[in-house]
Amino acid sequence: MDEKKKNQFNRIKNKILVLSGKGGVGKSTISVNLAYTLKNSGYKVGLLDIDLHGPSISKMVGVENRRVEVDENNLMKPVLTEGGVKTISLSMLVERSDSPIIWRGPLKIKAIQQFFEDVNWGELDFLIIDSPPGTGDEPLTVLQQIEGVNGVVIVTTPQDVSTSDVARSINFVKMVGGQVVGIVENMSYFICPVCKTQHNIFGEGGGEKLSKRYGIENLVRIPIEKDFVELSDSGKPYVELKKDSPITNTFKDFVDRMIKEL
Repeated sequence: MDEKKKNQFNRIKNKILVLSGKGGVGKSTISVNLAYTLKNSGYKVGLLDIDLHGPSISKMVGVENRRVEVDENNLMKPVLTEGGVKTISLSMLVERSDSPIIWRGPLKIKAIQQFFEDVNWGELDFLIIDSPPGTGDEPLTVLQQIEGVNGVVIVTTPQDVSTSDVARSINFVKMVGGQVVGIVENMSYFICPVCKTQHNIFGEGGGEKLSKRYGIENLVRIPIEKDFVELSDSGKPYVELKKDSPITNTFKDFVDRMIKEL
């Protein structure tokens, strides 16, 4: 990396990778709401989607039809969302958002490096990096080759099949010298709107077991809530619209503890 790129790259104070052991746990939804929680706390925030084969961040933040432009220094300019979060996703660089990405490892590694080196992020307090599930090329590239990644957030669901995969992800982070700064147990439970009874649809206790096993104290549980899913599908981050809800307050608590870990 040349000196000019290195200087602009160093203007990002904290780089947080969001990782899960398997797909379908709501990792991207968590990434978006973490980014907006930080933004609503007064921080300058960027959101980077490195899920190259299944990019969904641009849709979740309402910029699905926007495309990346290039500045006078030939650097890509992140798309600024309505809420004020700078965002980059591979879907913003292709003509059609439904075009498949048929790349092997070296091409993926190069693309991720360019998202850091060839993007004018400006000054950021936090860059939230949404990774694909598992421990493949994408998270490995970020943790091994990108300087200054100082925290990893793990997303899981309560059932054993998810937590066993997540255990591998936590061990992966430790093996490459990363630091897990929190666990989010998504789809943790459902509160019946009629009888107000809590139902543990996907089991219970998975996140807590991981927390105790690996000594990760920052653990939160996000319930199943219709609006949490539907707002993401419509490009409206939940914490941006439901600023006084219990879920939003849970994200605030998580972020406060996460910052103390950094």
